Amino acid sequence: MQIITLTTDMGTHDHYVAAIKGAILKRISNIHIIDITHEVQSFSTTQAAYFLKNCFEDFPEGTIHIIGVQSEPIIHFESEKMSSYPSILKFKGHYFVGTDNGIFSLIVQEKEFEGFWRLDDVLSNKNIFNFPAKNILVPAACLIAQGKEIETFASEQTEFKRQITFHPSIEPNVIKGNIIHIDHFGNLITNIDKETFYQFGNDIPFTIFFRKKEYYIDEISTSYSDVPKGEKVAIFNANNLLEIALNQGARDRKNGASSLFGVSVNDIVRIEYSPRGSKETLESLF
Repeated sequence: MQIITLTTDMGTHDHYVAAIKGAILKRISNIHIIDITHEVQSFSTTQAAYFLKNCFEDFPEGTIHIIGVQSEPIIHFESEKMSSYPSILKFKGHYFVGTDNGIFSLIVQEKEFEGFWRLDDVLSNKNIFNFPAKNILVPAACLIAQGKEIETFASEQTEFKRQITFHPSIEPNVIKGNIIHIDHFGNLITNIDKETFYQFGNDIPFTIFFRKKEYYIDEISTSYSDVPKGEKVAIFNANNLLEIALNQGARDRKNGASSLFGVSVNDIVRIEYSPRGSKETLESLF
Protein backbone atom coordinates (compact mmCIF):
# COMPACT_ATOMS: atom_id res chain seq x y z
CA MET A 1 0.00 0.00 0.00
CA GLN A 2 1.27 3.47 -0.93
CA ILE A 3 2.40 5.80 1.89
CA ILE A 4 2.10 9.60 1.99
CA THR A 5 3.71 11.50 4.86
CA LEU A 6 2.88 15.02 6.01
CA THR A 7 5.30 17.59 7.41
CA THR A 8 3.79 21.01 8.11
CA ASP A 9 3.90 24.04 10.40
CA MET A 10 0.11 24.09 10.74
CA GLY A 11 -0.17 22.63 14.24
CA THR A 12 -3.14 20.50 15.27
CA HIS A 13 -5.34 23.17 16.86
CA ASP A 14 -7.03 24.12 13.58
CA HIS A 15 -8.71 22.13 10.82
CA TYR A 16 -5.93 22.46 8.24
CA VAL A 17 -4.30 19.06 8.66
CA ALA A 18 -7.66 17.31 8.61
CA ALA A 19 -8.52 19.13 5.37
CA ILE A 20 -5.28 17.91 3.76
CA LYS A 21 -5.97 14.33 4.82
CA GLY A 22 -9.54 14.55 3.57
CA ALA A 23 -8.34 15.86 0.20
CA ILE A 24 -5.99 12.88 -0.11
CA LEU A 25 -8.66 10.34 0.83
CA LYS A 26 -11.13 11.83 -1.69
CA ARG A 27 -8.62 10.96 -4.41
CA ILE A 28 -7.20 7.69 -3.04
CA SER A 29 -8.98 5.67 -0.38
CA ASN A 30 -6.48 2.82 -0.13
CA ILE A 31 -3.51 4.73 1.26
CA HIS A 32 -1.52 5.17 4.48
CA ILE A 33 -1.17 8.78 5.67
CA ILE A 34 1.59 9.26 8.23
CA ASP A 35 2.16 12.45 10.22
CA ILE A 36 5.85 13.22 10.59
CA THR A 37 5.11 16.46 12.44
CA HIS A 38 2.84 19.48 12.26
CA GLU A 39 4.83 21.39 14.87
CA VAL A 40 7.52 22.85 12.61
CA GLN A 41 8.32 26.39 13.68
CA SER A 42 6.28 28.70 11.47
CA PHE A 43 7.86 29.05 8.00
CA SER A 44 11.07 27.29 9.08
CA THR A 45 12.26 25.28 6.10
CA THR A 46 15.45 24.51 8.04
CA GLN A 47 13.56 22.73 10.81
CA ALA A 48 11.26 20.96 8.36
CA ALA A 49 14.29 19.65 6.48
CA TYR A 50 15.88 18.52 9.75
CA PHE A 51 12.85 16.38 10.64
CA LEU A 52 12.59 14.90 7.15
CA LYS A 53 16.29 14.16 6.74
CA ASN A 54 16.38 12.25 9.99
CA CYS A 55 13.45 9.93 9.32
CA PHE A 56 12.54 9.62 5.63
CA GLU A 57 14.85 6.64 5.06
CA ASP A 58 12.97 4.74 7.76
CA PHE A 59 10.08 4.56 5.29
CA PRO A 60 9.99 2.22 2.28
CA GLU A 61 11.34 3.52 -1.01
CA GLY A 62 8.58 5.05 -3.09
CA THR A 63 7.08 6.89 -0.12
CA ILE A 64 5.73 10.34 -0.99
CA HIS A 65 6.49 13.18 1.44
CA ILE A 66 4.32 16.31 1.31
CA ILE A 67 6.05 19.39 2.76
CA GLY A 68 3.51 22.01 3.81
CA VAL A 69 5.96 24.70 4.96
CA GLN A 70 6.24 27.95 2.97
CA SER A 71 4.24 26.17 0.27
CA GLU A 72 2.67 29.24 -1.34
CA PRO A 73 4.05 29.67 -4.88
CA ILE A 74 5.87 32.89 -5.74
CA ILE A 75 5.86 33.62 -9.46
CA HIS A 76 8.00 36.43 -10.93
CA PHE A 77 7.74 36.47 -14.70
CA GLU A 78 10.60 38.96 -14.98
CA SER A 79 12.96 36.85 -12.85
CA GLU A 80 12.90 33.07 -12.70
CA LYS A 81 15.46 33.12 -9.90
CA MET A 82 13.00 34.95 -7.66
CA SER A 83 10.20 32.46 -8.34
CA SER A 84 9.31 29.54 -6.10
CA TYR A 85 7.31 26.91 -7.96
CA PRO A 86 5.60 23.86 -6.48
CA SER A 87 7.95 21.03 -7.35
CA ILE A 88 8.76 17.35 -6.97
CA LEU A 89 12.12 15.93 -5.93
CA LYS A 90 13.12 12.28 -6.21
CA PHE A 91 15.94 11.43 -3.83
CA LYS A 92 17.09 8.02 -2.63
CA GLY A 93 13.95 6.47 -4.10
CA HIS A 94 11.61 8.81 -2.22
CA TYR A 95 9.41 11.60 -3.59
CA PHE A 96 9.28 15.02 -1.92
CA VAL A 97 6.42 17.31 -2.94
CA GLY A 98 6.80 20.91 -1.83
CA THR A 99 7.63 24.40 -3.02
CA ASP A 100 11.10 25.21 -4.33
CA ASN A 101 12.00 27.65 -1.55
CA GLY A 102 15.39 26.12 -0.69
CA ILE A 103 14.14 23.14 1.28
CA PHE A 104 15.13 20.60 -1.37
CA SER A 105 18.75 21.69 -1.13
CA LEU A 106 18.61 21.21 2.66
CA ILE A 107 17.40 17.64 2.19
CA VAL A 108 19.82 16.66 -0.58
CA GLN A 109 22.78 18.82 0.49
CA GLU A 110 25.64 17.82 -1.83
CA LYS A 111 24.40 14.32 -2.65
CA GLU A 112 23.12 13.06 -6.00
CA PHE A 113 19.38 13.03 -6.66
CA GLU A 114 17.36 11.08 -9.21
CA GLY A 115 15.10 13.79 -10.58
CA PHE A 116 13.50 17.18 -10.10
CA TRP A 117 10.33 18.49 -11.70
CA ARG A 118 8.34 21.73 -11.60
CA LEU A 119 4.56 22.06 -11.50
CA ASP A 120 4.27 24.86 -14.03
CA ASP A 121 0.52 25.04 -14.37
CA VAL A 122 -0.18 26.86 -11.12
CA LEU A 123 -1.54 30.10 -12.54
CA SER A 124 -4.55 28.59 -14.30
CA ASN A 125 -6.58 28.89 -11.11
CA LYS A 126 -5.48 31.56 -8.63
CA ASN A 127 -8.02 30.26 -6.09
CA ILE A 128 -5.71 27.34 -5.29
CA PHE A 129 -3.13 29.76 -3.85
CA ASN A 130 -5.06 30.27 -0.62
CA PHE A 131 -4.34 26.70 0.58
CA PRO A 132 -1.51 25.44 -1.63
CA ALA A 133 -0.63 22.41 0.48
CA LYS A 134 -4.12 21.03 -0.09
CA ASN A 135 -4.90 22.47 -3.52
CA ILE A 136 -1.53 22.07 -5.28
CA LEU A 137 0.71 19.64 -3.42
CA VAL A 138 -1.94 17.03 -2.57
CA PRO A 139 -3.12 16.53 -6.19
CA ALA A 140 0.49 16.14 -7.36
CA ALA A 141 1.28 13.66 -4.60
CA CYS A 142 -1.83 11.65 -5.42
CA LEU A 143 -0.90 11.46 -9.10
CA ILE A 144 2.45 9.97 -8.12
CA ALA A 145 0.70 7.53 -5.77
CA GLN A 146 -1.61 6.49 -8.62
CA GLY A 147 1.41 5.63 -10.77
CA LYS A 148 1.23 8.56 -13.18
CA GLU A 149 4.46 9.44 -14.95
CA ILE A 150 5.67 12.72 -13.47
CA GLU A 151 6.66 14.01 -16.93
CA THR A 152 2.96 14.01 -17.90
CA PHE A 153 2.04 16.71 -15.39
CA ALA A 154 5.34 18.43 -14.51
CA SER A 155 8.38 19.67 -16.42
CA GLU A 156 11.81 18.26 -15.69
CA GLN A 157 14.39 20.70 -14.26
CA THR A 158 18.10 20.37 -13.61
CA GLU A 159 18.47 22.30 -10.36
CA PHE A 160 16.59 23.76 -7.43
CA LYS A 161 17.08 26.76 -5.19
CA ARG A 162 19.98 26.59 -2.78
CA GLN A 163 19.72 27.65 0.85
CA ILE A 164 22.79 28.40 2.95
CA THR A 165 23.29 26.12 5.94
CA PHE A 166 25.64 26.20 8.90
CA HIS A 167 28.54 23.77 8.74
CA PRO A 168 31.05 23.17 11.51
CA SER A 169 34.23 25.22 11.17
CA ILE A 170 37.51 23.41 11.70
CA GLU A 171 40.64 25.06 13.05
CA PRO A 172 43.86 23.57 14.42
CA ASN A 173 42.69 21.35 17.29
CA VAL A 174 39.29 23.08 17.45
CA ILE A 175 35.84 22.41 15.95
CA LYS A 176 33.10 25.02 16.21
CA GLY A 177 29.55 23.91 15.54
CA ASN A 178 26.02 25.09 16.25
CA ILE A 179 22.91 23.88 18.00
CA ILE A 180 20.54 23.07 15.14
CA HIS A 181 17.62 21.60 17.08
CA ILE A 182 16.21 21.32 20.59
CA ASP A 183 13.98 18.29 20.95
CA HIS A 184 10.93 17.63 23.13
CA PHE A 185 13.14 16.76 26.12
CA GLY A 186 15.24 19.90 25.83
CA ASN A 187 18.21 17.95 24.44
CA LEU A 188 20.66 20.00 22.38
CA ILE A 189 21.39 18.54 18.96
CA THR A 190 24.38 19.93 17.07
CA ASN A 191 25.51 19.93 13.45
CA ILE A 192 28.71 18.09 14.39
CA ASP A 193 28.57 14.51 13.18
CA LYS A 194 30.59 11.58 14.44
CA GLU A 195 33.02 11.56 11.51
CA THR A 196 33.79 15.27 11.94
CA PHE A 197 34.18 14.90 15.70
CA TYR A 198 36.80 12.16 15.43
CA GLN A 199 38.77 13.56 12.52
CA PHE A 200 41.66 14.45 14.84
CA GLY A 201 41.77 10.86 16.11
CA ASN A 202 39.79 8.49 18.32
CA ASP A 203 42.04 8.65 21.38
CA ILE A 204 42.78 12.37 21.70
CA PRO A 205 41.53 14.16 24.85
CA PHE A 206 38.87 16.78 24.19
CA THR A 207 36.57 19.20 25.98
CA ILE A 208 33.13 20.20 24.71
CA PHE A 209 32.21 23.76 25.75
CA PHE A 210 28.72 25.23 25.38
CA ARG A 211 27.29 28.58 26.40
CA LYS A 212 29.74 29.29 29.23
CA LYS A 213 33.24 28.03 30.05
CA GLU A 214 31.93 26.34 33.20
CA TYR A 215 29.56 24.24 31.09
CA TYR A 216 31.66 21.49 29.56
CA ILE A 217 31.85 17.74 28.99
CA ASP A 218 35.06 15.83 28.33
CA GLU A 219 33.81 12.39 27.37
CA ILE A 220 31.35 10.76 24.99
CA SER A 221 28.88 8.31 26.49
CA THR A 222 27.15 5.46 24.70
CA SER A 223 23.77 6.17 26.33
CA TYR A 224 22.06 8.70 28.60
CA SER A 225 22.14 6.29 31.53
CA ASP A 226 25.95 6.19 31.54
CA VAL A 227 25.73 9.14 33.94
CA PRO A 228 23.60 9.60 37.09
CA LYS A 229 20.09 11.03 36.77
CA GLY A 230 20.14 14.78 36.26
CA GLU A 231 23.79 14.86 35.10
CA LYS A 232 24.86 16.31 31.76
CA VAL A 233 25.90 13.85 29.08
CA ALA A 234 27.19 13.93 25.50
CA ILE A 235 26.28 11.16 23.06
CA PHE A 236 26.02 10.56 19.34
CA ASN A 237 22.32 10.13 18.65
CA ALA A 238 20.61 7.77 16.22
CA ASN A 239 21.53 10.11 13.35
CA ASN A 240 25.20 10.23 14.42
CA LEU A 241 24.95 13.87 15.51
CA LEU A 242 26.57 15.11 18.71
CA GLU A 243 23.87 15.65 21.35
CA ILE A 244 24.12 17.27 24.77
CA ALA A 245 21.47 16.23 27.27
CA LEU A 246 20.52 15.61 30.88
CA ASN A 247 19.88 12.03 31.89
CA GLN A 248 16.19 11.99 32.84
CA GLY A 249 16.59 15.59 33.85
CA ALA A 250 13.38 16.91 32.33
CA ARG A 251 9.74 16.07 31.83
CA ASP A 252 9.63 18.45 28.88
CA ARG A 253 11.91 20.85 27.02
CA LYS A 254 11.18 23.67 29.50
CA ASN A 255 13.26 21.90 32.14
CA GLY A 256 15.85 20.13 30.00
CA ALA A 257 19.43 20.91 29.02
CA SER A 258 18.28 23.87 26.94
CA SER A 259 16.63 25.56 29.93
CA LEU A 260 19.29 24.63 32.50
CA PHE A 261 22.22 25.85 30.41
CA GLY A 262 20.41 28.75 28.72
CA VAL A 263 21.18 27.41 25.25
CA SER A 264 19.16 28.20 22.12
CA VAL A 265 19.16 27.13 18.49
CA ASN A 266 22.17 28.54 16.58
CA ASP A 267 24.27 28.91 19.74
CA ILE A 268 27.89 27.81 19.34
CA VAL A 269 29.34 24.55 20.61
CA ARG A 270 33.16 24.53 20.77
CA ILE A 271 35.28 21.40 20.98
CA GLU A 272 38.92 21.81 21.96
CA TYR A 273 41.31 18.90 21.39
CA SER A 274 44.61 18.29 23.20
CA PRO A 275 46.71 16.07 20.93
CA ARG A 276 49.98 14.62 22.21
CA GLY A 277 52.70 17.28 22.25
CA SER A 278 50.32 20.25 22.26
CA LYS A 279 50.78 23.20 24.62
CA GLU A 280 47.65 22.22 26.54
CA THR A 281 48.89 18.68 27.10
CA LEU A 282 52.31 19.87 28.28
CA GLU A 283 50.80 22.37 30.72
CA SER A 284 48.61 19.67 32.25
CA LEU A 285 51.77 17.83 33.39
CA PHE A 286 52.82 20.63 35.79
